Amino acid sequence: MFSLSNNTFKKFPRTFWIANTIELFERFAWYGFFMLLANYLTKSSDVGGLEFSQSQKGIIMGVGTGILYFLPVITGAIADKWGYKKVLILSFFIYISAFLMFPMFDTFTGVFLIYLYLAVGAALFKPIIAATVAKTTTDETSSIGFGIFYMMVNVGSFLGPLLTLAFKGESYQLVFYISAGIISLNFLLIWFYKEPEHQQTKENFSTTLSSIGQNILMVLADFKFVLFLIIASGFWAMYLQLFFTLPVFIEQWVDTSHWLQYLSENYPAIANNYSNHNQLDPEFITNFDAMFIILFQVLISSIIMRWKALNVMASGFIISTIGLSLSMMTQNPMYIFIFIFIFAIGEMTSSPKITEYIGNIAPADKKALYMGYSFIPLFIGNFLAGIIGGPVYGKLSDLVNITKIEALKQNFSFNDSWSQAEQFTELSNHLNMTERELVNYLWQNYHPSNIWMVIAGVGALATISLWLYNKFLMNKPELTTS
Repeated sequence: MFSLSNNTFKKFPRTFWIANTIELFERFAWYGFFMLLANYLTKSSDVGGLEFSQSQKGIIMGVGTGILYFLPVITGAIADKWGYKKVLILSFFIYISAFLMFPMFDTFTGVFLIYLYLAVGAALFKPIIAATVAKTTTDETSSIGFGIFYMMVNVGSFLGPLLTLAFKGESYQLVFYISAGIISLNFLLIWFYKEPEHQQTKENFSTTLSSIGQNILMVLADFKFVLFLIIASGFWAMYLQLFFTLPVFIEQWVDTSHWLQYLSENYPAIANNYSNHNQLDPEFITNFDAMFIILFQVLISSIIMRWKALNVMASGFIISTIGLSLSMMTQNPMYIFIFIFIFAIGEMTSSPKITEYIGNIAPADKKALYMGYSFIPLFIGNFLAGIIGGPVYGKLSDLVNITKIEALKQNFSFNDSWSQAEQFTELSNHLNMTERELVNYLWQNYHPSNIWMVIAGVGALATISLWLYNKFLMNKPELTTS
């Protein structure tokens, strides 16, 4: 095991810490709404949801977030040309205006378009902070540096939902307004941000776009690099089900009332702020993933800092696949809690190594550009995740869809004016069951847990592909070490 000392932390310049703090607030704001987004889009209207189908949810979250992660290919080059600080300020303005406008839309088209606008702000932001971390670390400190960076990401992603969930019961609008307020704090930090040394071009915009096109062709010509990006996208398609699918799965199928009763008796503040309709908020449970990373990321990074990057990634892929797949096989919240911890170990092992690996092989004067390409796996992965968490989940596991199928089987007709919750209540009354009894009946007869096989298959394919990639293609020593 490798230990950390004060001297290790002193090796990072002030800009490294400022950039990480900016990242913390940005992730705080982003995950404050994104962790809640899947259920916000699909839940019954009488509890504040929009009642979109799982397929519509998959399109918004998959396509919209996928585009967010494609745009850094362009925005990274723009940041190199115009300067990191200017582009950061622009991204903050877009973030704030998008969050303020988001609750004004309740149609599929409107929500999709405002989400795309928000994605532009995020795409401007993303490559800059990653490039700053890469430029303010050395070969000696990069592993710990990116571990700290990833830990800060998770501090923000853990605290964000904890704050917004506490106000969700009053109004979903407050979720977006809180995120806008948190992003505003970065206008204070930007005054202390000093741009790391990088070569700013003086080309006009059309020349810059032409250069981007040439860079894309250059990257596409690098078969090994492109293949690595494609393989990594499989990991992200599996990983993103933590946001696309697991909160919906818990909301629909898992009985957390016993946990809520325990918390009510011993920790009433938690029970009051993170529950709804006698159930714990599912996002409160999935948010433990971020807590585990806060607690253990630096430790894990210190252990794996000198291990071969691709071997570490393959190990992380399979561990996280096992954890997330198992969490979709049970209605027991305690097991889900344990499986999320297993998932987090795999995530801590693999995810920072992906960013670090690409940062290390990038040319020194093109860090932001190459960090832009590091988001390509997330671009592809989000599209695939939208399919898995959208139509695939809708067909295999969606309680709303399964309820309609059972109603047809029972020759029971729904009133068009009924909300999703009312449909379920009326069907349970028709069958002389409690709502929990109906959930368990549908679980036993329709096997919604089969979604785990899809998730496990995607993760296993990514793991096997990375192992083959490492074994047969990576014969250059400098590309096989961290």
